[in-house]
Parts: sequence; C-alpha cells; structure tokens
Amino acid sequence: MAAQPTTERGRATRDRVVSAAMTLVRERGVAATSLDAVQAAANVGRSQLYHYFDDRDDLLRAVAAKTADTVVARTAGLLANANCLEDIDRWFAATVADGPGECVGGCPLGSLVSQLAEYDEQTRTIIEDAFAKWEEPVIASLTRLQQSGVIRPGVSINDLADFIMAAIQGGLLLAQIRRDPCQLRRALAGARIVLTSSLV
Repeated sequence: MAAQPTTERGRATRDRVVSAAMTLVRERGVAATSLDAVQAAANVGRSQLYHYFDDRDDLLRAVAAKTADTVVARTAGLLANANCLEDIDRWFAATVADGPGECVGGCPLGSLVSQLAEYDEQTRTIIEDAFAKWEEPVIASLTRLQQSGVIRPGVSINDLADFIMAAIQGGLLLAQIRRDPCQLRRALAGARIVLTSSLV
C-alpha cells in the first residue's frame, strides 16, 4: 500500500501530483493521461510517484476524491446559510457562472463518471460517495426551508434535491455538447419552476 505523507513537504508533493493529474484528465481525458505525463507535469521523479501511489489506478482514485472535495466545498460554501429562495437563486447563478470555460469539459465531477465509474468498483464507490457529499448541502438547505415553512411539509426533500442535481448534470452536459452555457441556465430555470411549485 502506498505511503501517506507524514510531513508538510510530503503532503505538498502528493498534492502537486494529484493536481497535475487532475489538470491532465480535464484537458486530455483519463485514457490519454499517462504516469509519464503526470510525472513531467508535476516535476517529480518516478520513485516519488510510486512512493505516494500504488499505480495509475490509485492515482486516478485520488483525482476523483480531490475533484469531489473541490466541487463539494464550493457548493457547501454557497449554501451554508441558505434560508430563503433568494439564497437558492444565488447558488444557481453561481453554478452557471462557475461553468467550464467555453463549455468545454462539462462538470468536473460528472465527466469522471463516464470515464471512471465502470473502471473498477472502488473508483465507482468513490464517485458515488462524492455525489452524495455534493448533495448533502443541497438537502440541508432545502430542509431548512421546509422547517421554516417555505417548502410545503409533504414535499420530499430528497426527491427535490435529486431533481436539482439532475438538472445541473443535464444542463452541464448539454452545454458541453452544444457549446452553449444557456443550456445550464435553462435547466436550472426548470429546476426553479419545480422548486417554486413546492413552496407553501
């Protein structure tokens, strides 16, 4: 099993390798991201690479985990104190604004699904957990809205959160395919209509 860094320098080196791999995966895709390319991009020796990662699969799992942390942190920060519909609107607007440049690459986490979800069961589980963590702040904010009487008591918060997440993923995918950021905006506008229909 690969060693976990115990020093600040070691953690910085490992993080540099994962960040380099993330960039390459985003730009080239998983299939075209080799260990040689990661080594060169991170400016590390092969021995350092294998000190922190068992193999390429282990590195790709680390990429999935770090990508998830990045996406989750952004959403959690925007929804941390959401307690009204306007706060949800601000999150929707920020999600559109944060979309990939020129609509290339789609969702950083969603794009890993097609490339890695069927790669092996361990990687699929990491991505599944990542989406669950991403949805947690959405569920928490919607729950607060329901508890404060904004959303009707009988509405399923989990179903509503799933619909919003599906709108984000579908909107990002269409934006990527059509090179049109308006696709995400329209998808979230649809999600807002569903959300509005759930209000008291």
